[in-house]
Amino acid sequence: MVNNKKLSVVIPCYNEEQGIEKVLTSMPDFIDEIIVVDNNCTDRTAEVATDLGAYVVQEPRRGYGRAYKTGLKEASGEIIITMDGDFTYPTFAISYLLNVFFEDELDFLSARRIPVEISKKFNNVQRYMGNLFLTSMVWILFRQNIKDSQSGMWIFWKRILPSLTLTQDGMAFSEELKLEAFRDPYIKSREVPIQFKYLERVGDSKLHLWKDGMRNLLFLFKKRFNDSGIKKDHEAL
Repeated sequence: MVNNKKLSVVIPCYNEEQGIEKVLTSMPDFIDEIIVVDNNCTDRTAEVATDLGAYVVQEPRRGYGRAYKTGLKEASGEIIITMDGDFTYPTFAISYLLNVFFEDELDFLSARRIPVEISKKFNNVQRYMGNLFLTSMVWILFRQNIKDSQSGMWIFWKRILPSLTLTQDGMAFSEELKLEAFRDPYIKSREVPIQFKYLERVGDSKLHLWKDGMRNLLFLFKKRFNDSGIKKDHEAL
């Protein structure tokens, strides 16, 4: 617990048995609950996570967003922290991000992985350029000053979830969640840099760079021109 608030970490996984071990063994002691979503894994992800004390839930329907929706339903904490199971997000940043979250009285915080001063060290140029392009489209289409639209590390109050319209089951879930939070005038949101070197993933990447990139881009256009504004009356997750 931090500030007498229960903390749940939600981690979607598809074949991350190598990465999830590193994530879980480096998790801060103040985390109350760790939920690993087994998104139809064919390796030992679930077994490794269970052995290390995580609560593993099954989601056989493949999809990044689908896995998150299942994990978020299971989370019992008042505050939810998310990250990937490939060890690309530093667990030691959680303390720093929580300090900002509480001090600024935020409702939603998105961690920015690529501060300007280390962007040139980002090894995968194609991914960096793809992220930069999609992030630029977020600005052009929505006028939202989000500098890392594809980040998967967030901290937010669980109570805000009913206010968000979350429709995406794939990688576009990350963009959708941020846009819903940042565009809502009743949700205080902020993007905070992870002031550490971006870590190399453990295990093989599951991202289909061009296919997922085009799907994310298509989602942005559909949301921009089909979304009638922030909807308050909708189903909760």
